[in-house]
Amino acid sequence: MSFLEMILSALRGINANKLRSILTLLGVMIGVASVILLLAVGNGSAQTVNSAISQLGTNTLTVRPTGGGGGGGAQAAASTGSTKQITMAVGREIQAAKLGHVREVIPQVAGSLTAASTTASKTAISVVGTTPAYFTVGTNSVATGSPFTTEDVTTSAKVAVIGQTLAGELFPTGSALGQQVTVGGTPLTIVGILAEQGSIGFNDPNSVIIAPISRIQASFTGYGAVSSLTIEAANSDAVAAAQGEVEIMLNQLLGITNTADEPYTIINQGSLLQTAATSAASFTALLGAVAAISLLVGGIGVTNVMLVTVTERTREIGIRKALGATRGAILGQFLAEAATLTLLGGVLGVAVALIGARFPITGTLPVILPFSIPLALGVSVAIGVFFGVYPAARAAAMRPIQALRAI
Repeated sequence: MSFLEMILSALRGINANKLRSILTLLGVMIGVASVILLLAVGNGSAQTVNSAISQLGTNTLTVRPTGGGGGGGAQAAASTGSTKQITMAVGREIQAAKLGHVREVIPQVAGSLTAASTTASKTAISVVGTTPAYFTVGTNSVATGSPFTTEDVTTSAKVAVIGQTLAGELFPTGSALGQQVTVGGTPLTIVGILAEQGSIGFNDPNSVIIAPISRIQASFTGYGAVSSLTIEAANSDAVAAAQGEVEIMLNQLLGITNTADEPYTIINQGSLLQTAATSAASFTALLGAVAAISLLVGGIGVTNVMLVTVTERTREIGIRKALGATRGAILGQFLAEAATLTLLGGVLGVAVALIGARFPITGTLPVILPFSIPLALGVSVAIGVFFGVYPAARAAAMRPIQALRAI
């Protein structure tokens, strides 16, 4: 029996029981589509996380106080060494030191306040006080208008740059540029609107207010500790060296002699990116394993169908063996039928996955891994062959006289 004859026989067998074959195909199709789509969701989620981290700048470090920060009063700022707080003065000292691998030091204070226009009001809006250098790091660029200036910081000017989402919510009928937004009772004039940024997690980076750090300190946080220092390294290869330089200088400025007592943490965005990539790979593998279970269930369904098929075609098997069909020919016929059934289901599953990948799933746009398609198809056929071996071997082992007497 030639290979072509086996395939034609398999197709005839599948066509003979259309409803049963369709149900089996559905099981395999769902399994294959699940594997491809869930791997795609994991990959899409990983790319989203990596993109969000990369937007922070892979050549940046973030210094955050471990004991809280963002306020504390003028007295705390005046005695940095004794209070061991990271203040504006500390940031200026690091910048003035002109460390070999540090390009820029950007202080930030942050809070959550109510923002209102004459027509709308939004609560729990993220408010950031910083310097103009903030707009040169990562993707924090101004799309419309202009950022505030160094002079605005010096004079504590009541100006602000806001995100696009917040601009649309507070000023739905016109441009927000030149308008006033009241933040915690303090009116600020909008001089710029940020370029749109991709969001991740629960915080929308397009719903934010950024103002001169001196104004935010004067109106809300006080002149104590800052929320963070963003350190821009000379380049991505100098991040580790910059981290070492900053840590040494911070310990000198804060009077730290034991590194175990450091009142701050330094976050390396490059290391964070590597950690996120590792976590994403594990998450993707977990999703793939979960989806593989449904493909396994589909394979068990193939075994059930093939056992029923062998029972129904016992007389046919007996006649073929009586006419001289070998054990291998019978075995090949039923294996070909199982493999063809799962291959067809696999092809349909790939089609469903390609269509499904065009739509967001749980808020993530799937990104199909190229290897997942041939992998899912190959595994589906392998499962068909594996789970078809027992029914096929059972058919091939029948003695002609017993098969003819069965019906």
